[in-house]
Amino acid sequence: MASTSATRNDAAAGTSRMKSAAFNLCSDNQTLLADIRKSMGIMKEIGVSLEKQNKTQMVKELEAEFMELLKAYEDCANLSTAIDSVGNTYRPSEQPTDFKKLIDNEMVKAKRRSSVPQVNQLLRQFKEAIWNVHNSGLPMPGDEQEDIIVTSTQSILLNNTCPLSGKPVTELSEPVRSMDCKHIYEKAAIMQYVRSKNGQPKCPVAACPKIIIGNRVVCDALLKIEIEESRAMNQQSCRPDIIEDFTQESENEDSD
Repeated sequence: MASTSATRNDAAAGTSRMKSAAFNLCSDNQTLLADIRKSMGIMKEIGVSLEKQNKTQMVKELEAEFMELLKAYEDCANLSTAIDSVGNTYRPSEQPTDFKKLIDNEMVKAKRRSSVPQVNQLLRQFKEAIWNVHNSGLPMPGDEQEDIIVTSTQSILLNNTCPLSGKPVTELSEPVRSMDCKHIYEKAAIMQYVRSKNGQPKCPVAACPKIIIGNRVVCDALLKIEIEESRAMNQQSCRPDIIEDFTQESENEDSD
C-alpha cells in the first residue's frame, strides 16, 4: 500500500514538474515572439522609407526577408503551442518518454490549426504600408476580389473588449490572456469571475467552450506588443488622410 502511494506521489510530482517546465518554456517563447514582432515592425518602417525613395528592388528584397521572418514567427508560435500541450497532457510511465516525438506530434497538430489569418494579416499590413506611400486611398491589387476580407485596420487581438468589464482591450489597466483560448480580460475582473464560480468556469466570451484556469491567465510579453500594435492602428484609422492647410490662405487674406 505504501509503495502504491509513493508511486502515485512520484507520478504527481513528475506531472507537476513537467507542467512547470512547459510553462517556463512557453513564457520564454512568448518573449521571443514579441522580439520577432518588434523586428517586423522595424522592417515595415524601413520598407516605407525605401519606397519613399523609390528603391523598388530593395523593397522587394526586404519583403522576401519579411516573409522568412514571418515563417519563423509562425513556427515559433506553433512550437509554443506544442510545448504547452505536452506539458498539460504528459503523464509519467515506467517506460522512457520520447519527448521529441511528443513535441513533433503536437507540432503537426498545431500547424493544422495554426492561426493562418493572423499571419496573412501581418503580411498584408507590411504590404499595405508600402502601397500607401504612393497609392493612399486606392485599393491594393486583388482587393476587388470578393474573398478579400482581411484589412490592415483589423485588430490582431482575438477580442477587442473585455467581456467582463466592457472596456476596450487597449484601455485595460492590467490586461491578461488565457493560454487556452487566447481571449483577453482585465485581470481583476477575470480573477473575481473565477473566484465567484464553483469549480472551473467557462470563458465568459460567448460561445467559447474553454475552461478558465487562474494560473493560466497571464500577461505575456507578446500581449503587450499586440496591444500596442492595436492601439497604433486605432490611432492611424482615426487620423484624417489629408489635413488641409489654411495657413497660406490666411496669410494672403491678411496681406490684401
